[in-house]
Amino acid sequence: MLTGHPDARINSNEFGPNPNLTVFEWLNGLPELHGHVAVYATWGAFKDIFNVGRSHLPVQAGWDPPYRGTTSAREELLNRLYQSTTPLEDGDVYNAFLQVPLLDSLPAQQARVLFVGYGETDLWGHVGRYDQLLHSAHLFDHFVAELWNAMQALPAYRDRTTFIITADHGRGSGPVEWKEHGVKQKGSENIWIAVLGPDTPPLGERMHTAPVTQAQIAATIAALLGKDYRQAVREAAAPIADVLGSTGSRPAP
Repeated sequence: MLTGHPDARINSNEFGPNPNLTVFEWLNGLPELHGHVAVYATWGAFKDIFNVGRSHLPVQAGWDPPYRGTTSAREELLNRLYQSTTPLEDGDVYNAFLQVPLLDSLPAQQARVLFVGYGETDLWGHVGRYDQLLHSAHLFDHFVAELWNAMQALPAYRDRTTFIITADHGRGSGPVEWKEHGVKQKGSENIWIAVLGPDTPPLGERMHTAPVTQAQIAATIAALLGKDYRQAVREAAAPIADVLGSTGSRPAP
């Protein structure tokens, strides 16, 4: 999803810093986008996935308190909640905790390229709480709508913003299998991709289309900004043509 190609060496969540270039790091390296790329994610592992030591991307991930320096009473309260709340498992902060600093960042930072990783549904799946998974999925819809509306309220984003919404994996199917995902869980390979923005035709939910893959997302992100990621990463998959509409890409700024 982030690099445009698989890497068989990475076979564990504990692999460590990602040796591969992500499209976000590549875009941040372009002069016109440098300093305008940001990452917000519930899972602490995203610091390794985006290799912050090499990429120097600003990554708010896991239970790291989100506010630094001089803070307001409200910001200090959320920092204390980050420090005093017991995680359910695996170092994932709750989606609701991530949403507050994410929305707070928009007016001041106005990132041109933004990654948001909401991971709570996966967390509830692994602990076998299907009721909470469904509730979290419902709240996820609310968080996405809230983020969209907040961005549309800002002139820098209004009618110029594309959301690519997807899942990093599917899940198994069955009374036990749904709790997990991976090569041993049939169905885990199936994902969905939704795209909303001014460059993409509003075709609604579609079936019986040509297959698309997760690997195509990286080049699609770049193409929406008028950039060709595959010039830098030759092994990356091609952009999703239907997302780009008839123009092929948005003109470069």
